[in-house]
Amino acid sequence: MLTAAPNGVAIAYRDSAPRTGHHPVPVMLVHGMGGDGRTWDRFARSLLAAGRRVVAVDLRGHGRSARAASYRFDEFGADVLGLCEHLGLETVDLVGHSLGGHTGSLVAQQRPGLVRRLVLEEAPLPLRPGDPPQVLGGRLPSPAELWHASTSLLRNPRATFAFDRSMTGSALTQFRAPNPRWWEHLPRITAPTMILRGGPGSMVDPARLEAAVDVLGDVAVHDFTCGHSIHRDRHREFEAAVLPFLT
Repeated sequence: MLTAAPNGVAIAYRDSAPRTGHHPVPVMLVHGMGGDGRTWDRFARSLLAAGRRVVAVDLRGHGRSARAASYRFDEFGADVLGLCEHLGLETVDLVGHSLGGHTGSLVAQQRPGLVRRLVLEEAPLPLRPGDPPQVLGGRLPSPAELWHASTSLLRNPRATFAFDRSMTGSALTQFRAPNPRWWEHLPRITAPTMILRGGPGSMVDPARLEAAVDVLGDVAVHDFTCGHSIHRDRHREFEAAVLPFLT
């Protein structure tokens, strides 16, 4: 486990290289809120077997990375960009789950030449001006959300306890507010993009997904039936879709 502090916050990451073969473009894996880079362990092994270098990040306030005074979405994006610069990466394939997917979209908007392929797994799409308010809190969790939370605790308790829960309110506030800038910058994404939805209980709004697909030039959408954590709960189906896309 290594650390870098591109924006004054220590960011932990694991950088793994394959034993044989070497694809020139590394794959950067970015987890969702409340997790850490180890959620990708199984997928990382498959990538290494396919000859890919893998960089798995712990976002600020998660895993072994430092806690921070603020948790704005653009700061998560800046941390990932700073880590790429720290490692001297000129091109990456970026795979992000949930908050990590939203982070990846910000990276691809800000530095389109950096991201060769972009995978957004269950990444909530921001509200547009005029959209009805987003209901992300103040209600009972759905069975799918309860399942995801309880099984995450059982599978990776260290990530659950390391997570800085003070960011929850900030994240909810940001997701509840329209973000016209994200939509204005969406055409900047030039990388072929794959969007993965978890079916019933998905956090990807269908209407906003349709609007995003209309803007993105090269995009494929895959639907699953497992809920929010596709790479974990349907790992074989996830790999069957994502590995060929990355190679």
